[in-house]
Amino acid sequence: MNITDIRVRKIYDDPRLKALVSITIGGDFAVHDIKVINGPERIFVAMPSRKDENGSFRDIVHPISKESRQLLENAVLEAYRQHTADAPGTVSDP
Repeated sequence: MNITDIRVRKIYDDPRLKALVSITIGGDFAVHDIKVINGPERIFVAMPSRKDENGSFRDIVHPISKESRQLLENAVLEAYRQHTADAPGTVSDP
């Protein structure tokens, strides 16, 4: 997977939801509304999802392999940390 652009679209002052991020893959495919979440054990990335008729949330788009998920998560979290480090008055997460 070749992530060619990452944009931190919105930062939240929320204990759990930290940011919304968009990525571009290969300059050809965009994924919006990727969430940066502050979980109980670590900060992580949640893919865009919607609630189905049973009330469960299902990812709309997601990486298939463990390696692709790790690559995407590392890139998004690095962009988030860089964005919060550069933004005045924003504290970077661990």
